[in-house]
Amino acid sequence: MEAMLASIADKLYEIVWQIIMPSLLLGTGVYLTIGLKFMPIRRLKAGFKILFSKKSNTHTEANDGITPMQSLMTALSGTIGAGNIIGVASAILIGGPGAIFWMWMTALCGMATKYAEALMAIKYRTRSEEGFLIGGPMYYIKIGLHKKWWFLGTAYAVMMVIAGLATGHMVQANAIAVVFEENFGIGRLVSGILLSVLVFIVIIGGLKSIARMAEITVPTMTVLYLICGTIILILNIDAIPTAFMLIFDGAFTGTAAVGGFAGAGIAAAIQQGVSRGLYSNEAGTGSAAIAHASSENADPIMQGEIAMLGTVIDTIIVCTFTSLIILTVQIDVGGIVQSTWMFGDDGNQGAVLTSQAFAAALPGGGYVVIIGQIIFSFTTIIAWSLYVERAGVFLSNEKYKMIFRISSVALVFAGCVGEFATIWAFGLATLGILAAPNLVALLIKSKEIFTMTNEAHQARLEHEK
Repeated sequence: MEAMLASIADKLYEIVWQIIMPSLLLGTGVYLTIGLKFMPIRRLKAGFKILFSKKSNTHTEANDGITPMQSLMTALSGTIGAGNIIGVASAILIGGPGAIFWMWMTALCGMATKYAEALMAIKYRTRSEEGFLIGGPMYYIKIGLHKKWWFLGTAYAVMMVIAGLATGHMVQANAIAVVFEENFGIGRLVSGILLSVLVFIVIIGGLKSIARMAEITVPTMTVLYLICGTIILILNIDAIPTAFMLIFDGAFTGTAAVGGFAGAGIAAAIQQGVSRGLYSNEAGTGSAAIAHASSENADPIMQGEIAMLGTVIDTIIVCTFTSLIILTVQIDVGGIVQSTWMFGDDGNQGAVLTSQAFAAALPGGGYVVIIGQIIFSFTTIIAWSLYVERAGVFLSNEKYKMIFRISSVALVFAGCVGEFATIWAFGLATLGILAAPNLVALLIKSKEIFTMTNEAHQARLEHEK
C-alpha cells in the first residue's frame, strides 16, 4: 500500500512540476514584474521602511484585525519552515547547487506575485459572519472577477483545504517527528500525540492567538538562525566564492557526479529550484494573502509592499544562508574531508545534511537546526491551520470552522506517523495545483493591478513635489 501511494505521489509531482508549474509560476511572476515596471525591486528599501514604521506596528482605533506587522509575521510563519532547512538541502541533493539559483529566480519573480496577491486581498476583502476581516484568493476571485469565473474561487478553496492539510500540516509535522526520533529517540506515535495537543491549544484561540504567537516566535528564531549562520559563513569565508560558482554554473550546465552525489542535469536543477522555492516562500499560492487580508491596513498598495518582503526574507535571506552553509562547510566522513553536500545521496537526508553542516562548523550548531526546525515547522502548521479554516468556511459557513480545526489536528498526527518521501512528493504536488487558479486570477486582474500601482506612484510623486 505504501509503495503504491509513493508511486502515485511521485507521478503527480512529476506531472505538476516538470512543465506546467515552472512555466506558469515563473511566467506570471515575470509578466507582473515587467508590468509593474520592476516596482517590487525598486521599492524594496521603502517596503522595509514601511514595515518598521510606527503605523505598521500599532492597531487602528477600530482594532478589528491584526497589525500590518502581525500580518507579515503570520504569513512568514506559514512560509519559514521545513522548506528553509530540509527543502533547501533536498533541492541541492537532487537538483545540485544550481537549484539554488532557480530558487532565487522564483523569489525575485515572487515579489511581484505576492505584492499583487496582497493588493487584491485588501481591495476585495469582506467580513465574516462574526464581523472579522477576511479575504484571500477565493474572495478576490468571487468578488473581483466576472461571475463566469466563479469555479476558480471554489477550486482554489477546495485545493487550499487539500494542500493545506498535506503541505502545511503533514509535511511540517513529519519534519518535526523525524527530528524528535533521530535526535531524542522519541517515537513517531508519541510525537504525533504531543504535537497534535499543542497545535489544538494554539489554533482554538483563532486569528489573534496565532498572530501574537507568530509576532514573537518568527522574528526571534529567524534572527537566531541568521546570527549562527553568519558566524559559520565568516569562519568559512574563503569557500564562499566557490559556493557561488557552483550555484551559477550548476544552474546552466548541471552538476557532474562527485563523491556520493548522484549528479543532476539542468532540468533537475530547475524543477527542484522552482518547486522548493515555491514551497519555501509560497509566492503564487495565495496563502499569504489570507493573512494579509486580516490586516487593519486599509491601503492595498502599502500592504502589498509589506507582503512582497516575505519572499526576500524567506528565500533570498534564510534559504541562501542554509544553502551557503551546506556548500561551504567541510566535514570528515571515513577519513574523507569534503563539502557537506557531496556526502548526500538522496533527498530524504535533507534535515540530517543541514544539521551535520551546522554541527561541524559550530559547537552546538546542530541544536540550532534542531530547535529551528521544530519551531519553524510548528509555526507553519499553525498558520496553515488558519488558511485551511478560512478556505473551509468559504466553502461552507462559520458554524463548521471547528470541523476544519479538528481536521488540522488529525492530519498533524497522520504526518508524524507517515513516510517522508510520499508526504513530501504529495505535498509539493498539491501546492502546485493550488497555485494554478490563483495565478490565473492574477493574470486576469493584472491590468487593474498595474493601474492601481501606477496611480499610487503618480500620487506619491505629486505629494513629494
